[in-house]
Amino acid sequence: MLRPSAGDGETLWKANVLAELPHSAAFCTPRPIICACGSWSIDGWEAWQWLSGRADESRVHDVLRAGEAFHRALVDVERPSFLDLADDPWARADRIAWEEEEVPCNAAVQRLARAFRTVGDRSQVIHGDLLGNVMFDPGHPPVIIDWAPYWRPVGFADAIVLADAACWHGLEPAEMIRLAGGRSEGRQHLIRALVFRIATFELLGVWDSRMQSRHESVVAAALA
Repeated sequence: MLRPSAGDGETLWKANVLAELPHSAAFCTPRPIICACGSWSIDGWEAWQWLSGRADESRVHDVLRAGEAFHRALVDVERPSFLDLADDPWARADRIAWEEEEVPCNAAVQRLARAFRTVGDRSQVIHGDLLGNVMFDPGHPPVIIDWAPYWRPVGFADAIVLADAACWHGLEPAEMIRLAGGRSEGRQHLIRALVFRIATFELLGVWDSRMQSRHESVVAAALA
């Protein structure tokens, strides 16, 4: 599979990691294909192994299980330096969610931010957009694609899955809370996941009354 490539530090880092990442019956990823010249990208393109499957955002439990295996395989990967240079809306929203950048003038974000408490969970490399990027094909391991790397606790990655499922794919807010677990960190990860998503929409200029209505009950459940 060919796709456009920025050829930047993130592209090369992900290719190097995924070329060697051990797979299991619980997950796999496409492998990058090296160019004849020995580079992971050339002339604005990169090549990846094609794997079959289809995303299914209703399979929240299966996505969480695949994500758990993926993150377990990444546990010893060092923090990549390119994260320090990222300045797109997603990177900025991630920093807002972790109190590393000022909270924007958005009522929902400010309401959630008032509930921030200290999180003691260990950070590692995670996938910050799993729900629509796990593909399923009967008889094959789940395939994890379009890796969005962040340096945060695994619980934050899980909470993004749950928040996305509750806001956009019919997961009941009460089930979201149950799956987040009873620990205070689970609730904090949910609060920060919602800040991450809403702040991204705000920074992209797409947050409006329709978005607010869609998120309202989920925000209320996370804060209850």
